[in-house]
Amino acid sequence: MAKVMGRARPWAGKSKPAKVEIYTRWSFHLFVVGELVVMVMGTVGRADSPVGGWFLVLGCAHALAVGTYISYALDWALGRRPRPIRLMAVTAVLSGVGTVATMALIAANPAPRTGDVQSLAYLLVAFAGFGVGSLVVGIRRVKNMLLLVLVSVVVVALSGLVFGEPFGGILGSVLGVLIAGLALTFTTGFSVWLVKAVWDLDSARELQARLAVAEERLRFGRDLHDVMGRNLAVIALKSELAVELAQRGGTEQAAAQMSEVQRIARESQREVRAVVRGYREVDLHTELEGARGVLRAAGIGFRLEGAAGTVGDAGGDSGADGGSGGGAEGGPGLPADVQSALGWVVREAATNVLRHGDARQCTVRLTVREGCDAVLVVENDGLPDGAALARAGADGPPRPAGAGLAGLRERLATLGGTLDAGPVDGTHFRLTARVPLAATGTAETGGTTGSAESAGTAGTARTSEVTA
Repeated sequence: MAKVMGRARPWAGKSKPAKVEIYTRWSFHLFVVGELVVMVMGTVGRADSPVGGWFLVLGCAHALAVGTYISYALDWALGRRPRPIRLMAVTAVLSGVGTVATMALIAANPAPRTGDVQSLAYLLVAFAGFGVGSLVVGIRRVKNMLLLVLVSVVVVALSGLVFGEPFGGILGSVLGVLIAGLALTFTTGFSVWLVKAVWDLDSARELQARLAVAEERLRFGRDLHDVMGRNLAVIALKSELAVELAQRGGTEQAAAQMSEVQRIARESQREVRAVVRGYREVDLHTELEGARGVLRAAGIGFRLEGAAGTVGDAGGDSGADGGSGGGAEGGPGLPADVQSALGWVVREAATNVLRHGDARQCTVRLTVREGCDAVLVVENDGLPDGAALARAGADGPPRPAGAGLAGLRERLATLGGTLDAGPVDGTHFRLTARVPLAATGTAETGGTTGSAESAGTAGTARTSEVTA
């Protein structure tokens, strides 16, 4: 049951790291109880002596200092407060005073009885062992923890020598403190490390979730940029053309252009909704067809050279404009993810030609090498602005994350592909995208390419040329 007496249980509402911390913190608080129990067992045999009373008072003060210091030191280890230097000093001093006093008491009893030996061992473990185990919480490095154990052993040995303790007694005290110190040091240090690790893992998981959200936002921004960039350019171009036609008296032609603007605007709305839903996939054939229409409307010649059976006919209806229609109807030769990535390349390249170039001719060339890769080349003769675009996309002024050529490189990188852009022969600007293919991903392409080679075009696929 989640509730008891109408109130939610505090433990049920805690996170897992918080539960681990609470468990560890209360385990450390048991140090106080354990030391008090050991202290009482060490002084019960001297209840009738003033020495036993003073040791009990000193032990209670030491246990209180240990409990308070551990609580503050654990908060420091978790990065919540400064290191409790004063409490550490008080705990160290009380531990040292209690250890030295116990060694003096041992030396004052040259022939102790068995019960006395046990009670004195309890006192030594209480002061030295619990003191070292608590001080470890405020130390980060393991070598410093071990050094603290060594210091406690040295204090015990020197105290025994100063008070004239026999060698056998000193050796027994040193071994007892060493074993207790190492055991409590390991237990305490490992517990603190475990709590920190649990909190760090929880923080890493939260950070991973935030990064996933940020990555999704970048993906959405990149997709929105790629979807709207070309469509807005086309709308602006056709609107300007409609204005010019209207000024010249061609109202019917202007109305036709505005109808096309209306169609593109509605298509953009549908595409934006699809991007928001995350279901939109770019089709290579559709993008080639769109690039042909856009560049043709801008008065830029378009030429497609594609592998037969790999992409659809981007210009099958433009044979009257000087090109020959050909190619398959869909794009069965390439995997869907490869077609989508290359479709984004075609879209961005066409947009850049419209925005940044002064081109008269644009050529798109697709080559598929069976079991190797697919290479898409987009080349235009608008070099001056094209070179500036390459510098802006690579080493020039920063653009929004995921936009332009940088966004294309990110898309292709997810498939192991690359993107190169730059001037060629001093007159042209070329963009080359390469995407590796699996051996089974181009089975249909390979068959088509083989038929093209047998038809007389060795080493290359059949070429379909379209001139707008």
